[in-house]
Amino acid sequence: MTTALIYSDQYLQHETGRHPERRERYEVTISALMSDEDCWQELLKLAPRAVTDEEVRLCHEQRVMELIARVCESAPAALDADTFVSRESERIARLAAGGACRAVDAVINGEADNAFVACRPPGHHATVAQAMGFCLYNNVAIAARYAQRQYPQIGKVLIVDFDVHHGNGTQDIFYDDPSVFYYSLHQFPWYPGTGAASECGEQAGEGFTLNVPVPARTAAADYLRMFEQGLDSVMKRFTPDLVLVSAGFDAHVADPLGHLMLTDDDYLYLTRRLNEVARSSCGGRLVSCLEGGYNLRTLGATIHTHVAALAQA
Repeated sequence: MTTALIYSDQYLQHETGRHPERRERYEVTISALMSDEDCWQELLKLAPRAVTDEEVRLCHEQRVMELIARVCESAPAALDADTFVSRESERIARLAAGGACRAVDAVINGEADNAFVACRPPGHHATVAQAMGFCLYNNVAIAARYAQRQYPQIGKVLIVDFDVHHGNGTQDIFYDDPSVFYYSLHQFPWYPGTGAASECGEQAGEGFTLNVPVPARTAAADYLRMFEQGLDSVMKRFTPDLVLVSAGFDAHVADPLGHLMLTDDDYLYLTRRLNEVARSSCGGRLVSCLEGGYNLRTLGATIHTHVAALAQA
C-alpha cells in the first residue's frame, strides 16, 4: 500500500491565537509522523493546491467567500463566537480544501492507494451559506463534489464522519442528494445541536443520511458496536466509488471538547474497518481529512495510529 500525506507548513499561517483550533495541532501531527522514521519514509508526501472560486461554489454560496475575505482583511477578527481568522485565513482555507482535492487526484490517478490530509482549518461545520464552528470551507464536501465533477468513474461518494461533533455543514450540503451518503457518529446532544437519528435526508436524498447519536460517556465497546451496526446499514444500500473520512479525533477519552471514551486502539479499529470497506467497494480509494482533536498531548500519537493503519492496509 502507498499512503499519501498532503501537508504544508502554510497551514500554520491560519492564526487563531489561544483557541482550541490552534497552529500547534498541525505541529504535533507532523512531529508525531516524522518521529516514526519508517512510517515517514514510506509516505508519499504531496503539497496541497488552492481551490478555485468555481470549486468552492460547488458547495458554498458566493457570499460566503466574500464574507470570509472581507472579515480577514480586518483580522484578527471573528466570523462568529467560535471561528477566529487572521489575514491569511481565507487563503489557507483554500489550501485546506485544495489539499483534499489533491488527495482525491492521488488516489484516483493511482499515485497512492489512500491518503491523509493534515489540513487546517477543519471543514465539516461549514454549511452552504455559513462558515462556523472553527470551519471556513467544507474540505470534505468540496472534495466529494470535485471528484464527481472531475472523474466520470466517481458517481457515488460515501462520507464517514467520526468527529465528536456532528458535521452539520456536510449534512446540509448533501441532504437532498442520493449520490453522496453521509454517515456520522457523534456525541448527542452536543454542539452544534444537529444530528438526531430522525435527520435522514429529504426529497431524493431521503435515506442517504445516517446519524448515530452517541450519549456522553458511552463505553468505547458500545461505540464500536454502534459504528458497526450503522456501517452495515450503509453498505446494504450504497456501494461507493470513493470513501471520504472526516477524521475528527475529539472523541478521544482525553479530549477537552467532548465526552466520549475512545482510545488509540479504537481509532486503529475504525481505520482498519474503513479500509476494508474501501477495498471491498471501490478498490481501496479512501481519503481521510483532519477535522477535530484538541488535546495537544495525545493528538499526535492518535493521528500517527490512524495514518500508520492507512499505510498498512
